[in-house]
Amino acid sequence: MDTANIFSLPPPSHLLQSQSCDRSSNPSLRKQWNSNQDYPLWSQAVPPESVRLFVWLLLRRDLHLLCLIRCDVTNTCELSAAFEKHLATYGGLDICINSAGIGNPVPFYKDQTNGSGSWRRTINVNLAAVIDCTRLAIQAMQAAKKPGVIINMGSASGLYPMVADPIYSASKGGVVLFTRSLVPYRRKGIRVNVLCPEFVETELAAKVDTPFIDLMGGYVPMEMVVRGTFELIRDESKAGACLWITNRRGIEYWPTPTEEAKYLLPSSKLKRRYSFMAPLDLQLPQSFEKIVVHTLSHNFRSATSIVHTPLRLPIKLDHVLVKIVYAGVNASDVNFSSGRYFSGNNKDLGSRLPFDAGFEAVGIIAAVGDSVKNLKVGSPAALMTFGSYAEFTMVPSKHILPVARPDPEVVAMLTSGLTASIALEKAARMNSGEVVLVTAAAGGTGQFAVQLAKLAGNKVVATCGGKEKAMLLRDLGVDRVIDYKAEGIKTVLKNEFPKGVDIVYESVGGAMFDLSLNALAVYGRLVVIGMISQYQGEHGWKPLNYTGLCEKLLAKSQTVAGFFLVQYGHLWQHHLDRLFHLYSLGKLKVALDPKKFSGLHSVADAVEHLHSGKSVGKVVVCIDPTFTQQVAKL
Repeated sequence: MDTANIFSLPPPSHLLQSQSCDRSSNPSLRKQWNSNQDYPLWSQAVPPESVRLFVWLLLRRDLHLLCLIRCDVTNTCELSAAFEKHLATYGGLDICINSAGIGNPVPFYKDQTNGSGSWRRTINVNLAAVIDCTRLAIQAMQAAKKPGVIINMGSASGLYPMVADPIYSASKGGVVLFTRSLVPYRRKGIRVNVLCPEFVETELAAKVDTPFIDLMGGYVPMEMVVRGTFELIRDESKAGACLWITNRRGIEYWPTPTEEAKYLLPSSKLKRRYSFMAPLDLQLPQSFEKIVVHTLSHNFRSATSIVHTPLRLPIKLDHVLVKIVYAGVNASDVNFSSGRYFSGNNKDLGSRLPFDAGFEAVGIIAAVGDSVKNLKVGSPAALMTFGSYAEFTMVPSKHILPVARPDPEVVAMLTSGLTASIALEKAARMNSGEVVLVTAAAGGTGQFAVQLAKLAGNKVVATCGGKEKAMLLRDLGVDRVIDYKAEGIKTVLKNEFPKGVDIVYESVGGAMFDLSLNALAVYGRLVVIGMISQYQGEHGWKPLNYTGLCEKLLAKSQTVAGFFLVQYGHLWQHHLDRLFHLYSLGKLKVALDPKKFSGLHSVADAVEHLHSGKSVGKVVVCIDPTFTQQVAKL
């Protein structure tokens, strides 16, 4: 019979732990638990390798009352009785940790039996019993009509092959995918997650050759497993999550967003639920105002003008009319007004004039054309197409990014937030445990880069100019803020980071690029997302020569990568949803520049303010103050 001990703890966190083990006992552990005669202890003690995680949880929570129930984990009746005993004793179940793991007693390659005493038994204990315990825990939580968390113990062997024991690997892989498939229970308040550590020092792991354990970085400390457990319990955004724990890479989620993007289907806009619907009766005017570029110039003010244009109805087939509420200001607005983003010579570019300015905004869908079925009038939307410096804009429905609210914080998440999120993942290939340098970090995109790097478990160094900006970065959690107006960036990097930094998120260009490249560590990655220091001037940016660049990269196996957001449009919705989710949980802050800009006539002022170096956070223009005032009153 396959026995296990069911551990129960009292409120306020009713915790039930099911753990597979053998029939041996540990007198010292039993003596330790029985020493406190004021608390009941039921059933038998178990070997330390079977309960180490539980003991750690016990000590960390400072809980003393414990109930142990021995049962056959492959017997549904006995498992059900164990759960009923827990519920009868403590009155509820908030957290359930299912940890069942035995190795295949007969190597699969040598097994000539039908597996009833070998691999079938391993599957029944490692996988079927975990499924059964999860089922019972869900039933208990649903019956109580209260939220709960279930943590299933998987293994790194369920993420990648374990040649020595393919049955164990198969059973743990089943636990991983079973758990990840239960994400819909989050809607009912129940979160089911899975932990996948590499080798922890247990009786099972002791059977593995020591040299192989050493190659894997040694045994994973129990502290890391406990830390991962509490992360999955406390983080309410984690449901169907798989936490991979290794000495080599630390704690990280599996799969990575890069791998997820390979198989995830776009979320159904038809089923998307909006937390905001425009409460107003939107009246469509006969005409509206917009900003157009009439002369190619890096001087945005002289290159643009406000024009009246008729609102042509009906709406084009498969198009959407959006009423712009907020528009975002970007350093590259001056590149756009000079024609830098169009191919061809000056004569060809001149033939494009006039063209609409601005390329990010949030607003309200005011009207839809025929064949548009998945977007409703009154729902909030974001767009990243040319022509956002306007009161209204008409775009193909495929370019609409559904959002929760038409707020200025969402505007900041568009060009600025998406650039940081996608560039760090795709171009920088950011992991955890690295040193990340962000230049011009108090700007629109830098603020996102420093926070995402911190959330990924990295040490973040950030440059800025001025006390106010330095204060913002410290508030965002930056480990080392370098205010170049108070200290030398080169000196700080050389003295405090002599081995260099692993990643540079660079947006300044010129001398800052050179400095950042020289501060790059072996295998370092430098991502160029802009060069704001070179945008201004009568002739705009000019190409620079970087003498010796190839030699520097070769000497340290370094990488310099460019990043242009337009080429990653297929990832926009996924990353935007993720940014808003982090923001809604309070894990991501969005800093907006305190200077207010209202109406199309203030756009040129906003662009100049951004390039003055005085802006702090994202610069946003409220295109229609009257609309936001009415919504605020409601």
